Amino acid sequence: MYFKEEHELFREGLRTFLQQQVVPHIDKWEKTGKIDRFIWEKFGEMGYFGINYPEEYGGLNLDLFYTVIFLEELQRVNSGGFAAAMWAHTYLAMTHLNAEGSPVIKEKYLAGSIEGKLIGCLCISEPFAGSDVAGMRTTAVKQGDKYILNGSKTFITNGVYSDYLIVAAKTSPEAKHKGMSMFLVDRDTPGVSANKLDKLGWRASDTGEIAFADVEIPASNLMGEEGKGFGYIMQHFALERLIMGVNAHARAEFALEYAMQYLKEREAFGKKLQEFQVLRHKVALMASKVEMHKTFNYSTTYRLDKGEYVVKEASMSKLLSTKMADDVIYECLQLLGGYGYMEEYPMARLFRDSRLGPIGGGTSEILCEIIAKMVLDKKVYDKVAR
Repeated sequence: MYFKEEHELFREGLRTFLQQQVVPHIDKWEKTGKIDRFIWEKFGEMGYFGINYPEEYGGLNLDLFYTVIFLEELQRVNSGGFAAAMWAHTYLAMTHLNAEGSPVIKEKYLAGSIEGKLIGCLCISEPFAGSDVAGMRTTAVKQGDKYILNGSKTFITNGVYSDYLIVAAKTSPEAKHKGMSMFLVDRDTPGVSANKLDKLGWRASDTGEIAFADVEIPASNLMGEEGKGFGYIMQHFALERLIMGVNAHARAEFALEYAMQYLKEREAFGKKLQEFQVLRHKVALMASKVEMHKTFNYSTTYRLDKGEYVVKEASMSKLLSTKMADDVIYECLQLLGGYGYMEEYPMARLFRDSRLGPIGGGTSEILCEIIAKMVLDKKVYDKVAR
């Protein structure tokens, strides 16, 4: 229904590329917490960063199901951190560049990002304002032809080694969420500093805490219109949440495939593990959950690709798919017994990496409240006028 022959050819090529160019380096990147620069340029050379972006900046302008394939195949390299670094660059930082960046900004930063020569990050969360975006304290005060940026951000994927930062800040603090704006900040701008955070999972990615101390940025680095930053952020949350839902069903499917292969090969009491009814039924339930969530995510992707504003469905996708992935991977680890607990096998890392799903990009608790507002209070989240 959703994938045509050209999609499947794209999947085959991407899977081969990842197995040859990425997988041999994953263990190293997991240990060092730093992804070698060469792989970004290889992704750029292959066009993987430009899947959904305009051809005039080097993109391919393809439909969202190529993005789904990109996300699904990234989960199969078994490094949530590597996958996050790639999609945070492509669908967080670059989404804002494409939507709100001026032609001058796009010419340099969007084109450079598509080529893999520039790496971006999106800076929204703060030490005292995570899911509560409107509660952020970072400020950008205009002085003549520049803004003075002060504040801090945390839990930022690609926050340490990226070349540029897309930063949300208050330009009119008294206006609360209506006083928020978006800015592009070069990494080497005086006053920008970063500290790498030590995490439970996503070990390959450089999650950072970033400080801005009297950072001077040109007024031309304002993204979109002043005061509309909150709307821009909300606008793009639908895609971000759907991405995390797709990531979730993909990693659950990968874990289940591995567990089923293990059950097929492992013997106990004179027969294969897959012959024990209690294990067969566990697999049946997990496979059903994965398929249900995958089908819903594909349907939501189709609607988003057609221009519908699927903020409710995307929120539901992230809420339930990430919980499903945690549950399925927990059970898959159990199916492997002691081997599931060993780092030599993929389940331990999958288990750690998956746990961020219900937290990042809006916690499950926050998503429940957002969904409740839509289904109980009939709140409508409209698209931002451009």
